[in-house]
Amino acid sequence: MRTLWLCLLLCCLVWPEARAKDSPRAVWTWEKPSFAMLESPRVAEEALSFFQRKRVTTVYLYADSFDGRNPVRDRPELYRAFIRRAHARGIQVYALLGSWYLHTERYVLPRHRRAARAMLAGVLEYNAGAAPDERFDGVNYDIEPHLLDEWNDASRHRLLLGFLDMTADLMADRRKSGQSLPIGPAMPFWWDGITLEWRGARKTVAEHVIDATDYVALMDYRNRAEGRDSILSHAQDEMDYADKVGKQVVIGLEFNPGEPAKLSFHGMDEAAFEREAAKVEGAYGDRPAFGGFVFHHYLGYRRFVRDPAPNDPIVPPSR
Repeated sequence: MRTLWLCLLLCCLVWPEARAKDSPRAVWTWEKPSFAMLESPRVAEEALSFFQRKRVTTVYLYADSFDGRNPVRDRPELYRAFIRRAHARGIQVYALLGSWYLHTERYVLPRHRRAARAMLAGVLEYNAGAAPDERFDGVNYDIEPHLLDEWNDASRHRLLLGFLDMTADLMADRRKSGQSLPIGPAMPFWWDGITLEWRGARKTVAEHVIDATDYVALMDYRNRAEGRDSILSHAQDEMDYADKVGKQVVIGLEFNPGEPAKLSFHGMDEAAFEREAAKVEGAYGDRPAFGGFVFHHYLGYRRFVRDPAPNDPIVPPSR
C-alpha cells in the first residue's frame, strides 16, 4: 500500500510537466533563417534536430519574396527538399506569409488586395505541383493592420473590415483551388475587445476571424499563465468561442526582449517557462479548441533556451 501511495504522489508531481510536453508546439520562422534552411542542407538538418530536441511539431516557414528572391515561385525544389526532410522527422511545415520587408500590413487596403491574393496563390500553386510528402501542411498569415500609420480610433474599424474582407478573399481562393490545407492568421488577443458589423453579423473582431478561418494563432504575449493580465485570461474568450464553433486556437508566446517585461519570457529561465506552459496545458489540454503553442520566433526561442543557431548573427562565434 505504501508503494502505491508513493507512485500516486510521484504521478501528481510530474503530471503537469508531462502534460505540457504533450502539447503541439510550433515556431514562427522568418525570412533569413527560413531561406538559410532552404539553401543549406546542413543548416536544415541542424534546425530540424533542434526542433526535435525541443518537441516542436510544426514549423511556420516563410514562403514569400525577400531581398529580391522568391524561391517558392522560382526554386520550388528547395521547399520540396526541406519539407521532405521535415516530414521524415514527423514535423509539419506551414507556409508563413506576411512580412515587414514587404510591408504586408498594407494588404488590408483595397488597392493592395491583389498582392494579398498573390501571396497565397504562390503557396497554392506550389502545393498543386508538389508530391504529397513535399506539400505544405497549412498556412499562417501575419497581416497586422494596427502597424499602419493611419491606424487610430477613427480608422481602426475600416482597417479591420479590410482585414476581414482580405481574409474572406484568401479563404475563397483556397476553396476555388480545390485544396484543403488549413489557413489561419496571427491575431492579437485584444481583438476580442472590438465589436463591429461584418456581412450582416455584429460580433467581436476575434469572433469574425475565428468564423472565417480554420484556426487562429493568438498573439497572447504574456509571461505568466494565471491571474489578471495573463495568458489564460487573455485567451479565454477566444477559446470559449472556438469551442462553440469547432475551431482551434494556438497560443502564441514571445521570447524576444521587449518592454514591458510582461510581454515576453525573455530574462526568465526555461524551467520557469515550462512551469507556465504546464499551467496553460493543464487548463486547456482537454479542450478541443486548444491547438498547443506557437513561439515567436525561431532565433529568439533558440537564444532563450541557450541553444543558439550556428548562423545566428547576434550570437558571437565560440572561441
